[in-house]
Amino acid sequence: MEKKKLALCTPIPEKRLNEIKEYCDITICGELKHGKGKVKESELKEECLNHELVVLGDEVASSDSIKAWAESGMKFIGCAKGTPATVDHAALKEVNLPLAYTPGRNAVAVAEFTIGLMIAATRKLAISAAGLLMGEHLGAEAEDIYNVPDVKNVIWGPLDENHPYTDYGIGFEMYGKTLGIIGYGAIGAQVGKLAKAFGMTIIAYDEYCPKEKMTNDGVESVTLDYLLNNSDIVSAHLPVTPETRAIINKDWFSKMKPTAYFINTARAAVVDQRSLVEALENKTIAGAAIDVYWQEPIPCNHPLLKMRNVVCTPHMAGLTTDVDSWSGEIMAQDVLAYLKGESLIHVWKQPK
Repeated sequence: MEKKKLALCTPIPEKRLNEIKEYCDITICGELKHGKGKVKESELKEECLNHELVVLGDEVASSDSIKAWAESGMKFIGCAKGTPATVDHAALKEVNLPLAYTPGRNAVAVAEFTIGLMIAATRKLAISAAGLLMGEHLGAEAEDIYNVPDVKNVIWGPLDENHPYTDYGIGFEMYGKTLGIIGYGAIGAQVGKLAKAFGMTIIAYDEYCPKEKMTNDGVESVTLDYLLNNSDIVSAHLPVTPETRAIINKDWFSKMKPTAYFINTARAAVVDQRSLVEALENKTIAGAAIDVYWQEPIPCNHPLLKMRNVVCTPHMAGLTTDVDSWSGEIMAQDVLAYLKGESLIHVWKQPK
């Protein structure tokens, strides 16, 4: 049997790779060859020519590349992303090829990070840890740090205006609070599952998710206004589409509790930037934890960086040492399905 040619740009677990090699000769291309963010599209285009299968990771594939690959014999294309926004979908439609993708590949990673941000923001974990590193609220230098006085109740000094509890605040427990999830896809559902372990009540708003799915998960499907009015924490898990761009705006924040926190580990484009900044400055909401920005790296003079009621992290939620393995496993399933003449399992449907 003559082997097919596969251009591979993303890692696939060794066991699955060995299965694929029974059908394919594999050419390592793109970021898998050159490193993350180190491949030009013109370079990628040439590397993937004359391959029947092209499997991308984070590489950008424009209309020009897709059409060139199709003309040179590409019959299968995959993108190992949960939302394959780096691929020109209009071009795929034009060459009449479906797109295999990897839904839920980093759902656990993002969900765990989201829970971490909730705790970091609501319990003042981030600001208090940073404060100590900057020298705030520390005691005098000890002559011998190992010579500890015999004190029965060790506390952080008298509770006065200079105390960290007064300065940073003490926050609230997640137990018994209501979490509102906007966008109940793979990640939103995983966040809800983890949050239930903390004893939270979970409500969600998603026009496209069947209510039966939420009910089976022990989650209440509610209207948007109800969610905003009643949530102690609002967590956004929306993809960027023409309909969702800047959809989270001043009107949304005005309906939230003044004690509520906003968490975003999705994409910054779904949030109106000025509306969020003003809601935080005016204390319309209590605080926020943000992992994604409208421009990255975030500009050094961005107002979010100086707000004491905001936790900022550098777009880390979806990246762990495990994600590539999950992603590669999901993509391998579709590669093998194609090679065996079976129907693809994970096919991207472009939002209308």
